[in-house]
Amino acid sequence: MLKRIYDWCVAAADKPYALWILAAVAFAESSFFPIPPDIMLLPMSLARPKRAWWFAAVCTVASVAGGVLGYAIGALLYDSVGQWLIHLYGLSDKVDAFRASYAEWGAVIILVKGLTPIPYKLVTITSGFAGYNIWLFILCSIVARGGRVFFVAVLLNRYGDVIRAEPLLELGAIVLVLGFVIAFKLI
Repeated sequence: MLKRIYDWCVAAADKPYALWILAAVAFAESSFFPIPPDIMLLPMSLARPKRAWWFAAVCTVASVAGGVLGYAIGALLYDSVGQWLIHLYGLSDKVDAFRASYAEWGAVIILVKGLTPIPYKLVTITSGFAGYNIWLFILCSIVARGGRVFFVAVLLNRYGDVIRAEPLLELGAIVLVLGFVIAFKLI
């Protein structure tokens, strides 16, 4: 099922409505969806490197908005939806330790986890459940998620034409996908 969703997202990257799908995937990935927005952000930015900044901005706003939904799930619905999502991704045993570390390291956790392809929904739901300050959560999410996608935008805006011209593009895409798979399995 995940492979079909992944294939559909990649195929949608060149459609006229791709920006809307990118926003929807970025929003959903921050609260419940298993596929990161990078699978659309990368091909869209490679196809149009000059628009990589716009794609990153949309991705950031949608990701932070989705993070607020994840926060609400943790704060308001943790006993039902939140626990179910955490259990679905096999992360139940990590929530208590993760929540306990919030008192001392909350902002650092949000920033570090937000910069990685590790499922951000764990951070958003746990932030709500732990009662972390919503405004600090939003600020850290903007910095972390924005930093992550704008780093990609900088690279693709600056080197997009070179990357597209290289025959190793397919190998790079395979390495990127494998990186996400390995990161997801390590959690």
